[in-house]
Amino acid sequence: MPASPFDSALYRDLFQDAEVAALFTDSAEIRAMMLVEGALAKAQAAHGLIPETAAAAIHRASLEIQIDPAALAAETGRNAVVVPALVAAFRAEMKAPEHAQYLHWGATSQDIMDTGLILRLRQVLALHEDRLRALVETLGKLAEAHADLPMAGRTYGQVATPTTFGAVVAAWGMPLLRHLDRLEELRPRLLRVSLSGAAGTLSAMGDTGPDIRAALAEALHLADPGIGWHSTRDGIAELSGWLTLVSGSLGKIGEDLIIMTQTGIGEVSLAQGGGSSTMPQKSNPVAPSLLVALGRQNVALNSAIQGALPHRQQRDGAAWMVEWISLPQIAMASGRALAAAKELVSGITPNRDAMAGNIDDGLGLIYAEALSFALAQTLPRPEAQAAVKALCAEVRASGTPLGTLAAAKWPKAAPAKLFTPQAQLGLAPADARAFAKAALAY
Repeated sequence: MPASPFDSALYRDLFQDAEVAALFTDSAEIRAMMLVEGALAKAQAAHGLIPETAAAAIHRASLEIQIDPAALAAETGRNAVVVPALVAAFRAEMKAPEHAQYLHWGATSQDIMDTGLILRLRQVLALHEDRLRALVETLGKLAEAHADLPMAGRTYGQVATPTTFGAVVAAWGMPLLRHLDRLEELRPRLLRVSLSGAAGTLSAMGDTGPDIRAALAEALHLADPGIGWHSTRDGIAELSGWLTLVSGSLGKIGEDLIIMTQTGIGEVSLAQGGGSSTMPQKSNPVAPSLLVALGRQNVALNSAIQGALPHRQQRDGAAWMVEWISLPQIAMASGRALAAAKELVSGITPNRDAMAGNIDDGLGLIYAEALSFALAQTLPRPEAQAAVKALCAEVRASGTPLGTLAAAKWPKAAPAKLFTPQAQLGLAPADARAFAKAALAY
């Protein structure tokens, strides 16, 4: 296995997301930085900082020149940042030193790298939003279709009270709606140019610096932060947290489906499962397990990003490197999780018979809470609860259903309809339909 399974030919179809991966290649990084350099030159020429002829040449070259990432490796290894090698190669490829001398005028490496990263992250967010919306729509339809389908609700792994499959699906989907809201909120805080110069003061550009930054932002369709953010990384940290929230919410879907497909429970079947090398009967919940694994991995990687949030002084190479190592993997994991979740959810089929069987094994203990509240209409609540608890012990000892014993002991307080799932669904159907309505209106 390679150091990163996201880059593995062997594990490609399990972990990799081709669309997200394309945005984190060496070539994509270099191309984004060259676009920033070209746009910067035009913005500087528009405000008289460099000659217009030089800016035109630099901008044209930024769109045409091809630079081999491998050729920049040795110098990048010495400098830690790629920009010095990139600028040198860019100037050489221009073959016009009279114009090339104005390339990267007054900017610093972090300006170019961070702005290039933001250009790529904008595309990452667009992919994530499209996938989130498609997943939400699929979940909405699933919740609507099964809003009234009873199944056992479980707490601490134990049968608790009845719910519906639609309500379970709604619980999967509601956080995703909130993540879409969060995405709209974080975009303007993240999608900003970086142009601050060597120590964040933009001094090399003189009085025109703020205007140039604004013009660069307009050219790249990004926001002007109005200030440098070399060492204030809350936007990156917020993005990392958002991606981790998304993959964590998808991990919840995976966790539930692992249990719901478990032998002996079998409340749903999946369109596709994984096989075993030795047990032909197996259909392993591979996709749910993948969602869980990716969600957990992102929690670990996000902790590195959050730990690197305090960048020292005006620039911090160590904390910055942590972002390079971690953020692409977080984006890849969340992107892959969204794609896998959409495919997984589209192939879920509930098993009505298994759900009904898991609600009531013949003893009716799932209705114990309902019985205790029915008795509380005429008895003090603690007394009613104690009486039902004692009756549950009798049910287990005798094998006689709770409804039968309750009807004999409290005939008026324990009618037969009390011991049906439809009578105990509470808000589950309404919650399922409320989510479906919200999801399909998004």
